[in-house]
Amino acid sequence: MTIDLIDIALVAGKIGLIFLVILGLAAYLVLAERKLLAYIQERLGPNRAGPWGMLQPLADGIKLITKEDVKPAGADKWLFYLAPAMAAIPAIMIFAVIPFGPPITLFGREVGQQVVDINVGLLFFIAFSSIAVYGVALGGWASNSKYALLGSIRGLAQLISYEITMGLSLVPVVMLARSFQLSEIVAAQQSCWFIVYQPLAFIIFLISIFAECKRIPFDLPEAEGELVAGFHTEYSGLRFGLFFVGEYINVIVLGGLAATFFLGGWHGPLLPPVVWFLIKVLAFAFLFIWVRGTLPRLRYDQLMHFGWKVLTPLALVNILATGWFIVLKG
Repeated sequence: MTIDLIDIALVAGKIGLIFLVILGLAAYLVLAERKLLAYIQERLGPNRAGPWGMLQPLADGIKLITKEDVKPAGADKWLFYLAPAMAAIPAIMIFAVIPFGPPITLFGREVGQQVVDINVGLLFFIAFSSIAVYGVALGGWASNSKYALLGSIRGLAQLISYEITMGLSLVPVVMLARSFQLSEIVAAQQSCWFIVYQPLAFIIFLISIFAECKRIPFDLPEAEGELVAGFHTEYSGLRFGLFFVGEYINVIVLGGLAATFFLGGWHGPLLPPVVWFLIKVLAFAFLFIWVRGTLPRLRYDQLMHFGWKVLTPLALVNILATGWFIVLKG
């Protein structure tokens, strides 16, 4: 086997492994959420499909695949079918640049534990997270439904607003690491995690990713009491499943990025690096579920006011403070 074929095989293997891990984590994150919410609400969760309900994700997948795929009258066929893929694929693409461990040696060469280690990984993340906006917009507009359209308008305004605060919260991280490359950002935290230097940036980023995932308390685009199911009201079967799975893939990916930017990535004592990274990602996933079970939904005006008039000014002040800190430190 030539060197080129070995490289291709390694990349293909990493892509396949990451894809399977993401889908498996997303499927069982749904089950974990249902179990934890049941515990919070003092009721029984899923416990019929398999031992302790462990086969529930498989049962849900079969149910969605076998359901009828309905297209509303008057819907734009191609855009209606394209929207779910545009909501799920960007999150999977972002995972390609996340390092979940240090480089290892295979076949006599150093192999990074990520699909690609590009020098603009942070910009790659911001660009692809912005593409997910189009899935929300197309899903609502192409459905020919007032509920879906209103949900997509809310979603567009929310995602664009909190993309700005999320991007601004990451500027101090770049200033401290002096790189857009995610592996170098992790390496810069070997002695001290960035959450110690940047607690405000971490809080702003954490709030922003809740809004990016459209999760409580920022689930305005899907508010059941007002909009039925928001921008995916008219979807059923496998296409609804793509929207649904895309949301949980987003939770995993954004949790991984939060760990990468602020919690030292794979760094940690005693345990293997990959295990540390997985623990941090699952901790963020638990936080998403816990918040859903405890907090109410904000009003839409509160959501926009908080993003533009509170988080954005705080993020700008934090950038200036970080600049002064770096200059004074020399």
